[in-house]
Amino acid sequence: MSNKLQSMKEKIEILNRAAKAYYQENTEIMPNIEYDRLYDELLELEKETGVVLSNSPSINVGYELLSNLPKERHEKAMLSLDKTKEVSTLKEWIGQQTGVLSWKLDGLTIVLTYEEGRLVKAVTRGTGEVGEVITNNVKVFTNIPLNISYKGNLILRGEAIIKYSDFERINSQIEDVNAKYKNPRNLCSGSVRQLNNKITSERNVHFFAFSLVKADELEFENSRMAQMNWLKAQGFDVVEFKEVNSFNIEDAVFWFEQKITGNDFPSDGLVLMYDDIAYGEGLGTTAKFPRDSIAFKWRDEIKETKLLKIEWSASRTGLINPIAVFEPVELEGTTVGRASIHNISIMEGLELGIGDTICVYKANMIIPQISENLTRSGMTEPPEACPVCGGEIEIKQESGVKFLYCPNEECLAKQIKAFTHFVSRDAMNIEGLSEATIEKLIAKGLVKELADIFQLESYKDEIVNMEGLGEKSFNKLIASVNKARNTSTVRLLYSLGISNVGLSNAKLICRNFKYDWSKIAGADFEELIEIGGIGEIMAEAYVSFFRDEKKQVIVNDILKEIEFEAIPASDTETIFENINFVITGSVEQFKNRDELKNLIEERGGKVTGSVTSKTNYLINNDNLSGSSKNKKAKELGISIITEGQFVEWLNNGLKP
Repeated sequence: MSNKLQSMKEKIEILNRAAKAYYQENTEIMPNIEYDRLYDELLELEKETGVVLSNSPSINVGYELLSNLPKERHEKAMLSLDKTKEVSTLKEWIGQQTGVLSWKLDGLTIVLTYEEGRLVKAVTRGTGEVGEVITNNVKVFTNIPLNISYKGNLILRGEAIIKYSDFERINSQIEDVNAKYKNPRNLCSGSVRQLNNKITSERNVHFFAFSLVKADELEFENSRMAQMNWLKAQGFDVVEFKEVNSFNIEDAVFWFEQKITGNDFPSDGLVLMYDDIAYGEGLGTTAKFPRDSIAFKWRDEIKETKLLKIEWSASRTGLINPIAVFEPVELEGTTVGRASIHNISIMEGLELGIGDTICVYKANMIIPQISENLTRSGMTEPPEACPVCGGEIEIKQESGVKFLYCPNEECLAKQIKAFTHFVSRDAMNIEGLSEATIEKLIAKGLVKELADIFQLESYKDEIVNMEGLGEKSFNKLIASVNKARNTSTVRLLYSLGISNVGLSNAKLICRNFKYDWSKIAGADFEELIEIGGIGEIMAEAYVSFFRDEKKQVIVNDILKEIEFEAIPASDTETIFENINFVITGSVEQFKNRDELKNLIEERGGKVTGSVTSKTNYLINNDNLSGSSKNKKAKELGISIITEGQFVEWLNNGLKP
């Protein structure tokens, strides 16, 4: 029992600290998903023990406000919303009902009261039960109707926001970097809660209504949408919304998602409400959430942690990249303790210093990144020498971005990274050669250039006796080396590690020169820049690589060890050149979509993930499908073809 009570106290302390930061200080110290997890764990402990402590957030909606603005209790408590990241959850939640799906704006929630057609009061959300009166400030908002045609008692809720364009304009006028606002929400909160409304008027604050609380003697046919449309007719800007049900909810979410990048206003997700007012209100509430609405969040999970050190990693191209090492945190289900900072310019922008409190997240839920430095103690100085070879280093600047660079071509790091890349899966695909193993081979002098990998069988005794290896590992390694001798021009070109030449660019170049290695290696600048997707910087690096005498020796030695796979005649026919495809639904005549995608690319085509005006064909075996891609293709007049039609083009060598 004592352990559970102690755990409850710890969770309450963390949750209340997060609530204080959000409501009182206008900051977030933890993502919503983490707050909700701790909150659910606390509820479970309270249920198990039968004890609810007086400072528990399960009975306290918000945090005490601190300001000189007058306070007022809301007529109806403003609860938080339950949240999900899964569209399937929204679909299950709406069930057989009709819903209203709208933006979840990221600003400050405000309650407006009108009497006899006149704005008489405006109160912030505050704790959810008690807010701050900001009537004078709201009267100078950009788009608030001070008088409306309806003369009854009206109470509505909405979000005050500052648009991105205004946020950037205001920040651009502030010379002191430390004084600049971190995001539109913080700027909006400070603007709305000013004691001098002249400052508020200069901030261009907008208000968007999202919920009607009370309108005397009006019924609205028991419909939320009818309420929203009525508010529009009264002169209010209403948050953008769509009518949804379980059949179209996925398409509706996708529709909103496609609009995010073009929006001038900040949002952090969507809100789904039941259209049937009586049904929603009849469901009641939980201790924290109303049951008539739910939020959908796109925001990445963010964690605060402590920066322990900056490591400098020399790459195969000579770039020395800073890597942040921090106290490990859980992100999206995995433990993360490192994140690439990419270059010196980013370090300078973040003012990263050892011991700083940083915010980390996973970009696209995959790649660890630093989103913010909360303490900004100052830029950690980069090393004066290459961390691997000890040679002098340079600071290069391209397109306004600073990079640290080791010019020493004999640097061991360049060799190790070059070897690691050479044997990687998409390159020569030689299994059993980790970076650590390659480092040992180079240190022993068994490998001095890339082609030496194909001679490892000659050093069986030395390799078998290396730490972490053995005869079984050696045999697997040699089998993989011999298998790699039969390869393709694409693999070889990519494996050479030419600056900016990734796998997709290697495919483009090889296809352009009909997979003829002599033409690939002898390509000049003019030929390269004529290939779609190949820019001048890449072309210059490419030509420079193959004209370098040392590089020529390396490539020629590799060519003595390998044979190129035969390319069927049909493989060189680029019948889909300059044609963009999108694939959706299941495939029947190919193993999977990737096999179909690779085939299209081999023949000059391009495969993208979404239907746009640049799409030429959507491949879908179910032409009558109600999928969002099908609908989008029909809206744009894009041809929808079956897999059978595509295969017919392929077999007959027909150009679409």
